[in-house]
Amino acid sequence: MAATEKDVRNALKGVKDPELGLDLVVLGLVYDIEVTDGDAKVVISLTSPMCPVAGQIVEDARQAVLGVEGVDTAEVELTFDPPWTPERIAPLIRSSLGL
Repeated sequence: MAATEKDVRNALKGVKDPELGLDLVVLGLVYDIEVTDGDAKVVISLTSPMCPVAGQIVEDARQAVLGVEGVDTAEVELTFDPPWTPERIAPLIRSSLGL
């Protein structure tokens, strides 16, 4: 069964930002997902370029993507262009956080 962008996005919901306790998808940190013939490439950002656990978050994301049925290889690229802002969080969640 071929993996889809939706499958990968759902897997990334299991990867949490340790500071905020919310997942990468809810926080709007997933910028792009491409899945082609079992190869998945994901572009994510972090809430801060100075994040002390950046390496761990990237590795957790890579492992989550590798866990998707139909994904053979996973590449997770970290970007800060454009920089993440709280506006990337869904409005309902943002309001519940008081942002």
